[in-house]
Amino acid sequence: MPESPVSAPSVSTGVFVCIHGHFYQPPRENPYLESVERQPSAAPFHDWNERILYECYRPNAFARILNGQGEVMHIVNNYEYLSFNIGPTLMSWLERHDIETYGRILEADRKSCDRNDGHGNAIAQIYNHIIMPLANPRDKLTQVRWGIADFRRRFKRDPEGIWLAETAIDYDTLRVLIQEGIKFTVLAPSQVQRCRPMGDHDWHEVGGGQIDPTRPYRCFVPGLPEGENYIDLFFYDGPISRDMGFGEVLSSSQHFAGRLGQAIRGDRDRAQIVSVATDGETFGHHRGGAEKALAYALHQEFSQWGWQVTSYARYLDLFPPTWEAELKSVTAWSCAHGVDRWQDDCGCGGGGEWHQRWRRPLRQALDWLRDQLAEIYETYGGELLKDVWQARDEYIEVICDRSPRSINRFFSRHQAYKLSPIEKVDALRLLEMQRHALLMYTSCGWFFDEISRPEGTQILRYAARAIELAEEVSGTSLEAGFVQRLATAPSNVPYFKDGASLYRKLVVSSQVTLEQVAAHYALSSLFNSYHTEQQLHCYKIHQKDYQRQTLGSLTLAVGQVQLVSDITQEKVSLMFAVLHLGGWDFHCGIQTFKSRPAYSRAKEGVFQAFSSASVAQTIVAINECFGENTFGLQDLFAEERHRIMRLLSQDTLQRLDQLYTQIYRENYGILMGFHRDRIAVPQELQVAAEIALSHRALDVIRNLEQDLGNLDENVLQISISYIAELEGVALEASHFSCQLKLPGAKATLEQLIVQAVRQTLQASEPAVIESAVSGIRRLIELGYKLQLGLSLDRAQEAYYHYLRTEFATQAQPPAVAQTLLQLGQQLSVCSYPQV
Repeated sequence: MPESPVSAPSVSTGVFVCIHGHFYQPPRENPYLESVERQPSAAPFHDWNERILYECYRPNAFARILNGQGEVMHIVNNYEYLSFNIGPTLMSWLERHDIETYGRILEADRKSCDRNDGHGNAIAQIYNHIIMPLANPRDKLTQVRWGIADFRRRFKRDPEGIWLAETAIDYDTLRVLIQEGIKFTVLAPSQVQRCRPMGDHDWHEVGGGQIDPTRPYRCFVPGLPEGENYIDLFFYDGPISRDMGFGEVLSSSQHFAGRLGQAIRGDRDRAQIVSVATDGETFGHHRGGAEKALAYALHQEFSQWGWQVTSYARYLDLFPPTWEAELKSVTAWSCAHGVDRWQDDCGCGGGGEWHQRWRRPLRQALDWLRDQLAEIYETYGGELLKDVWQARDEYIEVICDRSPRSINRFFSRHQAYKLSPIEKVDALRLLEMQRHALLMYTSCGWFFDEISRPEGTQILRYAARAIELAEEVSGTSLEAGFVQRLATAPSNVPYFKDGASLYRKLVVSSQVTLEQVAAHYALSSLFNSYHTEQQLHCYKIHQKDYQRQTLGSLTLAVGQVQLVSDITQEKVSLMFAVLHLGGWDFHCGIQTFKSRPAYSRAKEGVFQAFSSASVAQTIVAINECFGENTFGLQDLFAEERHRIMRLLSQDTLQRLDQLYTQIYRENYGILMGFHRDRIAVPQELQVAAEIALSHRALDVIRNLEQDLGNLDENVLQISISYIAELEGVALEASHFSCQLKLPGAKATLEQLIVQAVRQTLQASEPAVIESAVSGIRRLIELGYKLQLGLSLDRAQEAYYHYLRTEFATQAQPPAVAQTLLQLGQQLSVCSYPQV
């Protein structure tokens, strides 16, 4: 293991280094489903959160330190020595989608607390990245309280510092931070106006960014009691931080350290801090491999320069400010015009031909909507809750834990009287309305140069959900007034014209009703075997009755379900009938469930019509008995619709595969001749070869997945015949220069290698280990032959953990030890420093 960075100074002089990463992704969840839908632009990953997880968040939790041959020498947790904040909405996503990375982040903070007298590396962040100077006082307070509460729940301690979205700040924001117990924040050097040693009368003007960033500063805020009227500030080194984000500073740890060294002041007779800050996604996502340079710098490079790695909180504890600073009135780190980037046509985020005249009308429309929603909240919420704004501030507890127990605990504190189930639903609708009213201010909606970008569309979807929830409780529709105001926000894209058109084309069309959820369940039930209780996004679906019948190419299903929202606890009982006419044609009717006799009559009527095998009569019966709302395949949620479309295409694709395979086999000799004589192969024959070989490989991989899922045995024993067959396919593909298309093959082989490595490390018989290591080598080589671009990260991590624990403490027979070391070579892990 590399020597840990020195974290506590032995003398009062020296150089301390603090690298801060601001890790953040905008909330991307569909506001009706509370899940992130597939984003094709993030391919081959499901969405951008997942892509950046595998390019940045996870690589920093398992950062590699390599030797000159590219072998893994050490696997370290960068978060353990990196100062960081991670947005609450991103942490919530990580908790649901990669508990291992999430756990490593929490563990890193605990270890940094243990190492630094209780001062952890993690700092909080305001909840959903709104521009605080543009928020009203209530929203400022809720954003800070939600950010603190979310941090406290995850890290099990109070935050000492907080990160402000875009470091946007004004004195009203500082007052809120102080009142909520925040000790410090981090700003850009351009945000301070003047400074002076504490006790001096004369100020030093530093409004042009000349502030000395190697010391902390105290900022006194008017209007607060003496002794409770200040917050401490760190100003990161601007030029170096810019170079990290936009230059080549992170190309190597040596280059990084050399650039940091230029910030050290030789005239300082006491300790100084070299502080830099950048988007955390710089380390791996924006800059591929930068997490490796960071790992080596934090664990080895900096200590060789005699520097001590620290966090802001630890440094502040050791060296309280001796200077004070006054800030400019309203500023941010990514706008040269105060905070106009989020409210005006200031040019920031543009630079091309497009204007940003839409920014101010968009904000004005949202401000109008916020105020209208606040009135509804106070009017209707005031009848249900003791203190509506305190309830909103503490609603974060429910957002973090939506279990019935958590919801009941919340209402026991905040209900004005013992609410009925229906009244609780209304209260939750109002609180969700307020949550979406905060989410609609997420800063990314204004950051770029066009309102119709995904970020602008997303905040409008939050606004639409808030409008809908308000109408469900109050009966008041705010949509027309909101859309009228959006019409004054001009788009750069002629197709959209303005915000109103954008709202109608991209926002209204994405809204989801409970009937649509039921229709999704009904249509997909023809292709899935659902349990009597099924989770579908943020809805629990209880199947009360279900019957399916097939006649030739026709399939009819009739059922009754109860939908329960995990978010508002709203319940609705619906009945449905869905007819599959074959191919792409579906007809689904959804009706409110009124009574058991009414449902039985409707069910009997539809099945009676179906028994005649008449499509027309069946559709008429569905419309008469279930025809309140009708749906087709196009009404399914996109991912399930695409899955069903692929299923419906299987017969056609299978016939085509058989045809191409026949052409390939019949012309195998001709293909060999073309390649032997280096003559251009006719496109038709080359395509046939590529499709036939891809189909053959995918069949083998599907069979392999099925066998691995059904058997709890030695994975290599199960897969050995499949490996041999895939090796044959790879050899043929190489002969004919085929580009195989093998979706899913990469993930399957990676999982197989990880399982094989873990089983090998648990084995005890030398012959079994030797055979397994040989099999793993074949799997890795197979991945190269099939050009899958295998990632061995998880296999490396399993092997590295074994070397650090069992291998290092348990004596192995020489032959076994040598074989296991060979396994490390195959995985590109250098074993020798560990043993």
